[in-house]
Amino acid sequence: MGKEYRAKVFKSGNSVALRLPKELGLKDGDVMVLREEQGHFAFEPAPAKPGKIDVSGFWGKAPWLTVPPREDFDDPPRVWERKDRSDSE
Repeated sequence: MGKEYRAKVFKSGNSVALRLPKELGLKDGDVMVLREEQGHFAFEPAPAKPGKIDVSGFWGKAPWLTVPPREDFDDPPRVWERKDRSDSE
């Protein structure tokens, strides 16, 4: 069993918070998972979110692909005025 710490619960807004000693090594903003089993509480760091895929290594893998110039995009002008219902009858 590890070291034992005492912590104090206090009111924070409409919630209660648990002040943890800095000796635990937690940083401000750390996300934790809290579990309650039969009146006993346990907490641990939340699993890290999977990182983003680094696609920088794909450059040059498909040299035939090019970025299309802006004029290749089909974006016709739109009519934003609403027609009166009497026009459609």
